[in-house]
Amino acid sequence: MSRNIILTHQEIEHKITRIAYQIYETFVDEKEIVLAGIADNGFIFAKKIAAAVEKISPIKVLLCEVKINKQQPQSPISTSLKTEDYKDKGLVLVDDVLNSGTTLVYGVRHFLDVPLGKFKTAVLVDRNHKKYPVKADFKGISLSTSLLEHVQVDFGNEENSAWLS
Repeated sequence: MSRNIILTHQEIEHKITRIAYQIYETFVDEKEIVLAGIADNGFIFAKKIAAAVEKISPIKVLLCEVKINKQQPQSPISTSLKTEDYKDKGLVLVDDVLNSGTTLVYGVRHFLDVPLGKFKTAVLVDRNHKKYPVKADFKGISLSTSLLEHVQVDFGNEENSAWLS
């Protein structure tokens, strides 16, 4: 199976910085926001964005890990923060790749049960194959791929990369 690199480590770092600035501009009036990353890669991506936001702004970032069963997204969702921790705050739901939109739409639905100050979404790669009317407010890159292709993001080492196979 061949791998076509779509984002190098350096390009991913640049995308993280750009998304952090966009988040700062959107939430400039907030003292504290929540970055809710969908486990596993979405949470890793959220941690990287949080570090970048805190580096460039005075905004305090609370991290929240969101656990969604990707095979059965309608099953109960759990979060590492209690509802009171993100109630009435600005929240960004983060994932690494937006494929069909299933995971993101169920994640959005979970957070709609709680009053939030502002609600946005962020992804590193948007594949443009949505089954649901969900969009990423902040995205690293948009790709038009075939349904047979697979996008993989590897945050597992210092040479983070994303590739198409």
